[in-house]
Order: sequence, then structure tokens, then C-alpha cells
Amino acid sequence: MLPRILPSPDGKPLPPKDTADAFRVFAQDLAAGRRPWTAAEADFLSGLFDQLAPAWDTTEATGRDDPLRDALTRGGPLPYAPCLEIGSGTGQFTPLLASTFPAVISLDLSEQMLCQAAGRSPTRLRADASALPVADASVAAVAAIDMLLFPAEIARVLSPDGVLLWINQLGQDGPLYLQAGDVAAALPGDWRATQSEAGWGSWAVLRRS
Repeated sequence: MLPRILPSPDGKPLPPKDTADAFRVFAQDLAAGRRPWTAAEADFLSGLFDQLAPAWDTTEATGRDDPLRDALTRGGPLPYAPCLEIGSGTGQFTPLLASTFPAVISLDLSEQMLCQAAGRSPTRLRADASALPVADASVAAVAAIDMLLFPAEIARVLSPDGVLLWINQLGQDGPLYLQAGDVAAALPGDWRATQSEAGWGSWAVLRRS
């Protein structure tokens, strides 16, 4: 755990508690293998984010990149290789990832989110993160920002020395929050994490031990 260097500003946008709690339990159970990911859930979330996409940047996005910026600065060494950004949404954080990695492939379940990302993410792919259209051990970096964790798929596509950037924009208040220890425990094999808090959120960079 690295010490915090980016303070938490006032005005943290807290999501509705009941909704956040329900999503958080779902995310934790999914990551731990206590519940399956189904086609019905994929269709529901795809439809939900398609509806939210047009106004996402103005009504839902935090507008702050503190956790990701801190992770890229202090979570290294990071590979100089293409990065797979899963759950990329409207591409709000893609340009920042592109400042570190030579290319960023943006992947999301929502077609409308990817349409909104057209000016930010030059390489976009609609796919389900539970079945990534990527070869085994072919990715050096995966970025997951406020994303559900599919541990077996991430472990499958990451190269032996690859890294996972796990970012929670609102920290433990976020609806998809998973602490670094739970992420490491869910991933197959032995993993270690460099982590910290930054701004309103938290981050972890995980590698195989």
C-alpha cells in the first residue's frame, strides 16, 4: 500500500445507496464465483448502458482521473505494449491510457457507449468481457475502470508478465468496488498488488507473483 499523495476533494458524488449496495454484492459474488454470468444479465446491462450513453459524460461520469493517473505514475513498471481497456464506456479515460501505452483497444458491451467514444477511442470493439476475443497470453496490460471482474478471462489473456490496472473511481463507495485483496484472491494463481487511494477513488496494479 503506497501512501496517498492526491487528496480527496470535496463534493464526492455518491450514488444512491440501495442501488450501489445491490450492484456491489452482485460484483463481489460474480468475482468470487458465487454466481454465474448469464446471457440475461449481459442483455440487461447492455440495454441499460445503451440508454445511459447519450448523457453519460454529463450526468454519470465523475470527470476525475486521479486514481488512473496515480496508478500510471506510481504503479509501474508498466509494459510499453498495447493495452486492452475493458468496460471502456464513452472513452473518458482512453486518452490518458494512450499517454502511457502505444495503443489502446477499447472494449465494451454497450454499442451506444462505444459510439459515444468515437472521438476518444480510435480502436473500439463490442464484446462481452466474460469471453474476450483475444488469444491466450497475448495481452501485456488490461485496464478495468469501474468494471465487473471476470478473473479467469483476465488471467487467460494476460501474458505471464502482464499487468491488470484495477481502478475504482469512487473507492469503496462505488457500485462495482472490489478491494485489491479480493481481486488478487479471485484471479487464478498467485498475484501481488501495488495499490493506493487517489482523489475520490482507489487503484491497484496487479501482477503474477
